[in-house]
Amino acid sequence: MAAEREWFEKDYYKVLGVPKTATDKEIARAYRKLAKQYHPDANPGKGSEERFKEISAAYEVLGDAAKRKEYDQVRSLADNGFAGNPFAGAGTAGHGGGPTTFSAFGMDDLGDLIGDIFGRATRRGRGTGAQAPVGPQRGEDVEAELHLSFTDAVRGATTTLNVTSDVVCPTCAGSGAAPGTTPTTCPVCGGRGVVNENQGLFSFSHPCTNCAGTGVVAEVPCPTCRGRGAVRRARQVRARIPPGVEDGQRIRLKGKGGAGRKGGAPGDLYVLVHVAPHPFFTKKGRDLQVRVPLTFAEAALGTTVSVPTLDGSPVTLKVPPGTRPGRVFRVAGRGVPVPGRPGDLLVSFDVDVPTKLTAEQKRAVEAFARASDNEGEKLREKLGASAR
Repeated sequence: MAAEREWFEKDYYKVLGVPKTATDKEIARAYRKLAKQYHPDANPGKGSEERFKEISAAYEVLGDAAKRKEYDQVRSLADNGFAGNPFAGAGTAGHGGGPTTFSAFGMDDLGDLIGDIFGRATRRGRGTGAQAPVGPQRGEDVEAELHLSFTDAVRGATTTLNVTSDVVCPTCAGSGAAPGTTPTTCPVCGGRGVVNENQGLFSFSHPCTNCAGTGVVAEVPCPTCRGRGAVRRARQVRARIPPGVEDGQRIRLKGKGGAGRKGGAPGDLYVLVHVAPHPFFTKKGRDLQVRVPLTFAEAALGTTVSVPTLDGSPVTLKVPPGTRPGRVFRVAGRGVPVPGRPGDLLVSFDVDVPTKLTAEQKRAVEAFARASDNEGEKLREKLGASAR
């Protein structure tokens, strides 16, 4: 069945368990959760394999902005009455309480509308509706997860990812034919990779099932890959993670996915990054943030403090007298080492108020209070004024 015909019947939003208003991130998150749950490697069984294929087909459409737009248009047609029998004989379409003619909406106009959506369908009597030959087939996109320390995420890291995907068959070098033989043109589709199916009002093209859309068949299939030209293997991929990657960020590694078929380009590898928190550093864009405690005396009288940095070499800051809690000092160039424009280190100070005082400390604080001449009451006078 052609993919577009399935769109009339399949509710891909329901397959992924998301509403029609879901964002791209929500769709991707739902797909990752379901794919992990039903992946054949993790959950063997025919039921899981079929469910995984259904989930993958749904994400292939909804995860692509252009395809999702076309899909929504097709579903809109289905919701308006074409779902019951969209390929019925010319002139009528199932619609609620009975047949509805196309007289108000011309047959030619309808053909144009469906043709615009599908990109391949044509009106009856105006050609076969054939699409261009399939040709080389791009490899599948692969997903992997990576856990990084806070330091590696800030500095960037080169790491090794373990993935499972299609690789070019080492026995037939991707041809699908047994050694010593060569593939021949598919007798069903004539090498085009697609066949036409006449559905009354429309004619649709779909991949040839005899050659799986490749246009060629191996009379003697390769014993290793059974004619696919690719085998599924666990492999390691070296990846360079750029400095400043965020927790939850999805990085695309072009050409690192599954092997293509019939000379097609490989797919991409998408890496979902998880970043562990740091004991006292946080990240804000290109900048790093750290909070440094001060005693009351240091904040009031001023002091010099040593502030840690992520690279291990501390910096010395002069704290002026009367520094208030939360004041931020900027240390240029000691943040995320982004090439060309590194971030800064933002240092904020917290004034520590002791909960227990020695007798000597208590006498000193009491003396300070007497010397302050009731400054606390003066500070709070404006609160009383605003209440009157």
